[in-house]
Amino acid sequence: MNRKRGELYRDAEQGKIAGVCAGIADYFGWETWLVRILVVSGVLFGMPFLILGYVAAWFILDKAPEKTTNDNSDSGESHYAKRHQQGKQKGDVSNESIKVKARIWQAGEPPKQALYDIRRKFRLLEGKVQAMEQYVTSAEFTVSREINKL
Repeated sequence: MNRKRGELYRDAEQGKIAGVCAGIADYFGWETWLVRILVVSGVLFGMPFLILGYVAAWFILDKAPEKTTNDNSDSGESHYAKRHQQGKQKGDVSNESIKVKARIWQAGEPPKQALYDIRRKFRLLEGKVQAMEQYVTSAEFTVSREINKL
């Protein structure tokens, strides 16, 4: 991964208890469910110090600052569902980035969902371009342009 890492934060918005696992997953670019499974498995298989580490991280780490776009995963919904809901709320998905994961533990979308999002994005852009072409070739545009030349 050639991702530049920022600071480590707790992501209470995406977290189940305090957001420590969600923050670690975001920091390393992994899926949140994977970090949760690793922590629970570690506790169950004889590493109870992870509980102490989790509680310490809960108190030490700051909460993540508010994000404009939500790229974290897990919380019961897929990236597709989140983007679909955000697209309905914003109405404009043309400037969203689509992050495809290469491996199952990485954060991002599976290729099939990413392809669906790209298709939807291009359909939206196609509609905008058609509307723009229709306006530019209309008499209204010609009249408006001639008035502006005066």
